[in-house]
Amino acid sequence: MTKLPLAAAALATLLAACSTSDETLSGFTDPETVWTLTELDGAAFAERMSLQFPEPGRIAGQAPCNRFSGALTVPYPWFGTSPLAATLMACPDLEAERAVLEALGAMTEAEVSGPVLILRNSDLGREMVFKAEGQT
Repeated sequence: MTKLPLAAAALATLLAACSTSDETLSGFTDPETVWTLTELDGAAFAERMSLQFPEPGRIAGQAPCNRFSGALTVPYPWFGTSPLAATLMACPDLEAERAVLEALGAMTEAEVSGPVLILRNSDLGREMVFKAEGQT
């Protein structure tokens, strides 16, 4: 008779664990990894731009001028974010920042392969390639 309550408790624990799992890109990357943009639409990206996925369902990063953050809104391998919140500092690279944040907002797919993260929008022919810092 005690086996049934024990099985029910185990099932409840398993279901609770499943309901809190992170199915967004952040659940497939290490929260400590800093991803640095190396290519934008097939061309080398010279300015500094980085991403992190610091906690479940969240994205944060440093664009050429400002820090930004937001929520991830779709499960991996899809990619989408809520409107991103950003600081409002001025700098000489604001045009590059506008371009990179616009590109990030257009991405719809994600692929993580070892030290490489690729965000793309196949319909628009756009792609962002990131490398994990400290890895080759």
